[in-house]
Parts: sequence; C-alpha cells; structure tokens
Amino acid sequence: MYHGKAGRKLGRTSSHREAMFRNMVTSIIKHESIRTTDTIAKELRKLADNMITLGKRGDLHARRQALAIVRDRQMVDKLFGELAGRFRDRAGGYTRIVKVGYRFGDNAPVSIIEYLPDEKTKEKVKSKRKAKENKEQ
Repeated sequence: MYHGKAGRKLGRTSSHREAMFRNMVTSIIKHESIRTTDTIAKELRKLADNMITLGKRGDLHARRQALAIVRDRQMVDKLFGELAGRFRDRAGGYTRIVKVGYRFGDNAPVSIIEYLPDEKTKEKVKSKRKAKENKEQ
C-alpha cells in the first residue's frame, strides 16, 4: 500500500531527486526565478518556502539546517539577509508559479517559479504607472 508517502517520485531515485532539488533551490535563491516543468515546480515550492522560513527564524540552528540543503555559504547569506528581510512581515506563500506553455522537445508543461517581489518595489512600479497614465491624458 502507498499510505503516508508524501511527495512525487518524478521518475528518479531518491538520491537523484534530493540532489536535483538541492541544486534547484540554490538556483532559485541565486536568480530568484527559474524555469522548469509544472510538477517539479510544485514540489520545489515546498522546499523554497521552507528555506525562507528558516531565513526568517535567523538563529544558528536554522542557518545550519539551511546549509545542510543549500551548501553554498553565499546563497545562505543572501537567504538570511536579503530574502528573509523581504518576507519579514509575510506569513507564507513566498513563491509564485506561472505557467508559460509547453517544452518544444517533449511537450511537457513548463512553468516559471519565482520568489515574490518586494512590496516596496511593487508600490514604486504602481506609482510610476499611474504617473505615466496621468501624463498621457
């Protein structure tokens, strides 16, 4: 029976799956946006959101837990500094998955998974748009 088994297998061995997700979560911290298949993005979201939660905790144990997964000290510093500060007041839902179409080779559905932008940046963009619209009228 398959009771109590969480997560998708994705046609990989457990070691391959674990290594792939470590690489991908490091890339999403580095670039803040990556392109992958829908199912991988849905699985990656769990790990990416958990990394932000560790960053928000900010203590030594959380940093060591993050280093056990990310294994790149610069990315962990970015996680605990920039990204944790950006999501300090947010209770959850740090990532967004946007479906972008289908891959050319095998027609697999492709998505972009990204960390949400800073609220201050969004407000600046909105104010610039409003100013531009008012100027055009």
